[in-house]
Amino acid sequence: MSSLRVQATASGVRISIRVQPRASVTEITGVYGEALKARLMAPPVDGAANEALILLLSSTFGIPPRAVTIVSGASSRTKVVELDGVTEARVRRLVRP
Repeated sequence: MSSLRVQATASGVRISIRVQPRASVTEITGVYGEALKARLMAPPVDGAANEALILLLSSTFGIPPRAVTIVSGASSRTKVVELDGVTEARVRRLVRP
């Protein structure tokens, strides 16, 4: 059972993301503790991994990149991200087996 923590905000949701940079593919692979796990081909240099994460979340949820904000953890593997225009149910559907 998924223990993903999703917090509703006034304009969308806030979730934790666990990032694995320099992976062989860019994809969301499931849940890591209370966070969504994302593998990114980009290296963690000069914001490349953060930019790749924003583009991945944008395309996954069908929202513009400007609707994805890294709230905290910009230089960490564990980040808190806010997604404007996304519902909690939509995030949970993504991680259902």
